[in-house]
Amino acid sequence: MAAAMVLALGAGSAACASDEKEPKTFVGADEVCGGVFAGSLADMVEKVTGDKLFFRQSPEGMKRVVAALKEGYASGRTWAGGDTLCELNPKGAEQTDHGGVKYSMYAPQDVEDEGLPAGDELYTMGVQSSVGRGGASLYFECVSPQLEGSDETPLRIHGGFGRGKSDAPDTREYRNMNMRILHAVSLELVKELDCENNGGLPKSPVLTPK
Repeated sequence: MAAAMVLALGAGSAACASDEKEPKTFVGADEVCGGVFAGSLADMVEKVTGDKLFFRQSPEGMKRVVAALKEGYASGRTWAGGDTLCELNPKGAEQTDHGGVKYSMYAPQDVEDEGLPAGDELYTMGVQSSVGRGGASLYFECVSPQLEGSDETPLRIHGGFGRGKSDAPDTREYRNMNMRILHAVSLELVKELDCENNGGLPKSPVLTPK
């Protein structure tokens, strides 16, 4: 879009614009959503996705998720759609080829041993957790002073990480990286929500098949 605007403005304007540093459209995993995957997580994201550059996304993902979960809880409904914390759109990928992390409010009946995608397996962490070739899923509950009534009826949170289209191997190491990524970001979410006892999540991920 920036290039098209420069051409429309003419040569004189283009010369001025060329002196300004344009924002990077694509960034590494450590920068993609305001640094949500900074540190060792960035390396894991690059490994499981098989990509090193992603389309820059808004750094406001955490704020959107927190607001959506609070709104869903306050509505009194049993579930709510939530929001995407970070979308991973690799450079050069097709429009539908993307992964990322999303959170929603789940209904009690959603936590069942049945109905897992083919090839996925349950882990023991949280209310329910599972991993597969393409990502990880984590259910947990939040009691917080920010959520009136949550001491009696906790906010039920479902987090999902998807790595998108990837040629990365389907091994225990890579499945565990899917869960490590989701667990780490979920710890940041429970801090924002001020959940008691980290929403029942351990400080280090429990990667034990059920």
